[in-house]
Amino acid sequence: MRQMRNPPYICALDAAMDVVEGKWKALILWALDERLHRFGQLRRSLPGISEKVLAQQLRELEADEIIRRTVFEETPPRVEYELTDEGVALYTALGTLGEWGERRMRKLDIVPTHGDE
Repeated sequence: MRQMRNPPYICALDAAMDVVEGKWKALILWALDERLHRFGQLRRSLPGISEKVLAQQLRELEADEIIRRTVFEETPPRVEYELTDEGVALYTALGTLGEWGERRMRKLDIVPTHGDE
């Protein structure tokens, strides 16, 4: 497991947020919650993310043991990404935050741009 990036932490929430920092990691977890994805599928499900940023975020999530990367020795090579048990637990924990966000969006009359969330 990779060392945490920004210790010392003020509280446990600070340590947890270190793992999901930035805009894209929580959205990657959201995309992988339902099923595993190949790189191109993930990129299409996250409009606006660059290939470079997606690759970087996936490497960090893999190093944190949040996602599993499986490489199939085929031609052309196939790579699939899925949540680990730790990733499922993290996504579940983020569910409460998502519910809060949903209530806030309704209050502000904001419609999500992607998915049913």
